[in-house]
Amino acid sequence: MDASIIVTYRCPMRCKMCNIWDNPTKVSEEFKPELLEKLPKVDTVNITGGEPFVREDIEDIVKILFTKTKRIVFSTSGYYSDRIIQLARKYPQLGFRISIEGLSCKNDELRGRPGGFDKGLKTLLELRRMGVKDIGFGITVSNNNSSDMLQLYELNRNLKMEFATASFHNSFYFHKYDNKITNIDEVCGNFDELIQRLMNEKHPKSWFRAFFNLGLINYVKGGRRMLPCEAGTENFFIDPYGNVLPCNGMEESCWFDTMGNLHDVEDFMTLWTGAKAKAVRDKVANCPKSCWMIGSASPVMKKYITKVAPWVLKNKLKVMRGGRVDTTCIPFFHVGNNDKQGLR
Repeated sequence: MDASIIVTYRCPMRCKMCNIWDNPTKVSEEFKPELLEKLPKVDTVNITGGEPFVREDIEDIVKILFTKTKRIVFSTSGYYSDRIIQLARKYPQLGFRISIEGLSCKNDELRGRPGGFDKGLKTLLELRRMGVKDIGFGITVSNNNSSDMLQLYELNRNLKMEFATASFHNSFYFHKYDNKITNIDEVCGNFDELIQRLMNEKHPKSWFRAFFNLGLINYVKGGRRMLPCEAGTENFFIDPYGNVLPCNGMEESCWFDTMGNLHDVEDFMTLWTGAKAKAVRDKVANCPKSCWMIGSASPVMKKYITKVAPWVLKNKLKVMRGGRVDTTCIPFFHVGNNDKQGLR
């Protein structure tokens, strides 16, 4: 399983596509690091927020999580640069994805903090100088920054860093219900160009990223997921209150539920194998949404690698022969999907 730990809803940014900052948790409400000792062994942990580095006990959280996994990746604004650098010195095996929503002016406009681009880039460059390997950008594509995505990709490629993409979503997590891409042709055209560039790279990881970005085109166009959502089975979230969630894409207007609260049990598996967890998985199987976020897409891409790999290899060979990936042809892999899932 993969785990995502939402350590806080506090955030210093004022992003236009996310209202977490306007709905912060209180420090007294947030779980204590010791709660995470109840977690099982997992493949990867993503620490996110809000802004995770707003928590002054973040190192205590990291210490415990390294007893549960070998790989921890932070999703961060990069705002608390000094805290990031200090933690990375102690734990150089940590990963960091700094959210940058465009080039300098566009990023600062969308994230609501002047100087955010410069601070984020400086943090990444310092991490690179220190020898931290698992670092990169993360961009959430909206109506106004898809062309900047291509420039950030080139900057990222030349710096030899990772490059994570997303399309903005509506959910309880973001406290946003009006995020909608209206310039669909422009955004999908830029995702198409990104896919062609990724498929021209030498590293197989980039080819699979091309497949993920094809899923973003499909999402923007309103299509059903290429692979089923198995949130709450292949991955889970812990929110700042200790609730165990299947994902962060739920909307109250569709459905919202938890598997229970980690404070109420002695062991995570008590919740994971319980009746509430089964009821949540049934709701996931019938979820009307077709989200395509890395937290729930990546686990099923790995699980159904025998379905994804042929697409990747076929299109890599096509590109090697001078062709292009046909991003208008969206594959749908039936692997026992519930036919009701994704039908809003």
